[in-house]
Amino acid sequence: MSNTFIRPTALHHVAISTGDIKKQIEFFSDVLGMELIGLYWMHGAEGAWHGFMRLGASAVAFVFLPENVKKETTIGLTHAGIGSGSSAPGTLQHLAFNVDTEKEMLALRDRIRSRGVPVMGPIKHGLCQSIYFAGPETLVLEVATNDHCENPLDLDGSWIDPEVVKLAGISQEELARYQNPATYDTPAESVPQPEYDESKPHLTYPEEQYKAILAATDEQITASMTDDQPPGKK
Repeated sequence: MSNTFIRPTALHHVAISTGDIKKQIEFFSDVLGMELIGLYWMHGAEGAWHGFMRLGASAVAFVFLPENVKKETTIGLTHAGIGSGSSAPGTLQHLAFNVDTEKEMLALRDRIRSRGVPVMGPIKHGLCQSIYFAGPETLVLEVATNDHCENPLDLDGSWIDPEVVKLAGISQEELARYQNPATYDTPAESVPQPEYDESKPHLTYPEEQYKAILAATDEQITASMTDDQPPGKK
């Protein structure tokens, strides 16, 4: 099998930790009009619940673990607090939803405000235009549209600032590579699991368990961890 254009094509879901999953479901359903499509015990995580809210062909997911309730929200550390705020590397800074037109964005602004939630905007960024508001547990939320915007998410380089490229330590050769990622020919046989390398990103399982996972075959992982039966049909 060979395909030089294998790449992610869309958002499948964004997972957000919560200490009050009912509050999040209520907000996303009532304030934003999103449908609850899944609420069940999270597979492979003892005591955890997973909730999914429909976002077009994607979803916003919430993960509740009892330990979440005991953890504090700290603005500037765990949460940014505003769309331009700081938070620790690897945490959710803000979550942006897309709508197709400016009219839809303003209509959604009216819906959000009708629920008593303040909304800031629209703000025109050039690349897109957006409105901003807060969600439960200090989420920073955005609704954005490319409507009436110049070269939205274009590949012509209009939104690549040479000054920022330099400040980020990106060479011209690297920039060209980032703008035109290398293609990849899928081999006839699956690539084996690589040897453990500390310089690479890793999931933070307990060390012994993680090494056992890495030593297992893909077929063993699939067989031992799969649970694909909907709870309503068991």
